[in-house]
Amino acid sequence: MIPTEDASARKREIEEKLKQEQETLSFIRENLEKSDQLTKSMVSILSSFESRLMQLENSIIPVHKQTENLQRLQENVDKTLSCMDHVISYYHVAKDTDKIIREGPTGRLDEYLACIAKIQKAVEYFQDNNPDSPELNTVKARFEKGKELLEAEFRNLLNRYSKPVPPILILDAIGVDEELEVQDDGVMEHLPQAVLQDIICIAGWLVDYGHNQDFMTIYFQIRSNQLDRSIKGLKDHFRKNSASSGILYSPAVQTKRKDTPTKKAPKRPGFDHDLRVKHHSDTLNEKHGATTGKDDVLDIEIDSYIHCISAFVKLAQSEYTLLTEIIPEHHQKKTFDSLIQEALDNLMLEGENIVSAARRAIMRHDYSAVLTIFPILKHLKMTKPEFDATLQGTAASTKNKLPTLITSMETIGAKALEEFADSIKNDPDKEYNMPKDGTVHELTSNAILFLQQLLDFHETAGAMLASQVLGDTYNIPLDPRETSSTSSSTSEFNKRLLSTYICKVLGNLQLNLLSKSKVYEDSALSAIFLHNNYNYILKSLEKSDLIQLVTVTQKKAESSYKELIEQQIQTYQRSWVKVTEHLTDRNMPVFQPGTKLKDKERQVIKDKFKGFNDGLEELCKVQKGWAIPDKEQRDFIRQAQKRVVSDAYRAFLQRCANISFTKNPEKYHKYRPEEVEEMIEKLFDTSA
Repeated sequence: MIPTEDASARKREIEEKLKQEQETLSFIRENLEKSDQLTKSMVSILSSFESRLMQLENSIIPVHKQTENLQRLQENVDKTLSCMDHVISYYHVAKDTDKIIREGPTGRLDEYLACIAKIQKAVEYFQDNNPDSPELNTVKARFEKGKELLEAEFRNLLNRYSKPVPPILILDAIGVDEELEVQDDGVMEHLPQAVLQDIICIAGWLVDYGHNQDFMTIYFQIRSNQLDRSIKGLKDHFRKNSASSGILYSPAVQTKRKDTPTKKAPKRPGFDHDLRVKHHSDTLNEKHGATTGKDDVLDIEIDSYIHCISAFVKLAQSEYTLLTEIIPEHHQKKTFDSLIQEALDNLMLEGENIVSAARRAIMRHDYSAVLTIFPILKHLKMTKPEFDATLQGTAASTKNKLPTLITSMETIGAKALEEFADSIKNDPDKEYNMPKDGTVHELTSNAILFLQQLLDFHETAGAMLASQVLGDTYNIPLDPRETSSTSSSTSEFNKRLLSTYICKVLGNLQLNLLSKSKVYEDSALSAIFLHNNYNYILKSLEKSDLIQLVTVTQKKAESSYKELIEQQIQTYQRSWVKVTEHLTDRNMPVFQPGTKLKDKERQVIKDKFKGFNDGLEELCKVQKGWAIPDKEQRDFIRQAQKRVVSDAYRAFLQRCANISFTKNPEKYHKYRPEEVEEMIEKLFDTSA
């Protein structure tokens, strides 16, 4: 059993907890009642607020809608007023822009273009909204006036600032010095940058808004004139300065000068090696009445033309660069074609005049004149790739002008070469024209000089011949490998063709010289004549490296000339037989020492002495006036003849030493061997 005290304590504890729980419950009930009261009060307030909001909404919404309508009406009024102001402004555009349009765009292009834009908008407005209004005609007229003044400004700016390029700047652009790097290909500044920007701006407006292409015609006319004036200025610069200085270059490009026996031209643009054409020997000058002064003038004209061709290419490239900034793309090629026509036509006409002059010279049989074409033709062909690239996109007639000129030069050049070869073959044998001393004939020196000039332009000459005859005239087999398009094969074929031509000229010259030699009555003089000419040809070939070109098709050319020279020496030496035959044992009496000679035998010896003396004196007298210009050959022939005659004379004197054939031996024994040698030593020496 649980003790009574514990049960009482437990009961009291439970009763206390129950009491606390009842108190808590009672507190919760009171709070719930308060909450219900508050909820009812809130519901009542909200119901009242909702009612009032509904009443407010019913009052405000109509007012809001009315206000919104009023605002919309206000906006419409404002827009209408703005449109009205805008429209009214179009009616005032003509008046507002009158002063600016009248004064023109000079010095205020941006303001002027803004003014034109206003007029253009007015035109568009009246066209769209009131095409019959008089205001449309007014603003149209004002717009056309503005466009006209813009075009005039375009013309004025171009005219005022377009100047010919100074010759010095052109020479700097095209000049290349062998000691300097290639000059910078900087674009020439034809117009000040600020002016250029104005011109570009006007051109753009005329295309985009003015729908005007007339300015392109203005552009190419003005720039064409400046291009032509630039080239003419360069030409005049050459004429004024080259005659006195002999060379004309920009100070920025100092051409290296070398002292050589060959007259050289100023270094032409693009040329690694180039000789000034010296196409007349002294005798040729006399023959055709040419003078050194005329040669110099001709040289200047050639150099001037070559430089003008290069200048045209550089200037045209520069003009195209300028044009692309101003002219619309789809009009650029056509405008450029028109721009270059005048300068190009003048250059081509000048080239044709050179061809015509060469043609007239050929008709006068002055074949040396064709040499003026070679440096020009060489330069034209070197320049052609750059020329073609510059003219890319132009009309076919424009692009064909240079090839046509090249063809003309090649045709007349090939004709001159052929006629020159024929003239060498057919040069008449005129007795009065033959050198009295048997020296080198004028025909030989002129022919060799001509061929030496060809050597300076061997590639050009070979191509010239190939373009006309294709090897048929010279019977050269056309190897497919050599007629291919490869440059090396073509060059080799042209080289062979030129070699064959030179051999033809030399063959014609040899035949003509052989014919001319027959004019001489003395066979020994004829031999000396042929010897001198053959020797001159051989030495000239060797000295000028022509021999290397000749041996391309004639491997034994050098040995053949040496054989011909030796043959003529032998022919000459036979002229002494009539002297040395008196020194032989023929008819010499046979006698014993101490035996007295008969009169007939003594006379034989006397006749031999007399024949030798007379023959020696006669030959020395005649041959002393002959000439062998080549000292080496002259000494060789003298020594050989001294040896032959002296040896025979000494032997003859030795045989006659102990023979008493006369009481006056000094009458017959006139010369000692040393004196005979001295006489022979004076042969071929007109100063002796």
